[in-house]
Amino acid sequence: MKTTLDIDDELLVKAKAVSARERKSLTRLIEEGLRLRIRRSSSVKRSSPAALAIYRGKGGLKSGVDPLSNRSLLDMADDDT
Repeated sequence: MKTTLDIDDELLVKAKAVSARERKSLTRLIEEGLRLRIRRSSSVKRSSPAALAIYRGKGGLKSGVDPLSNRSLLDMADDDT
């Protein structure tokens, strides 16, 4: 099948150089690249998203600690209590 592609000029120059060096047509080189890309994407299995760990313990922040303040959280983490 014939089609028209818009290819970056620099990429096309490099592709033509590779096709000349390997003595194959530009069409064949592009087909090989597409086959490799399609094979790689189909071999990658889609995994389900990782489950997030959820803390179900009791407790929470000490009174007086502002959860929106990094300084307050760092000060609490430095306490030995």
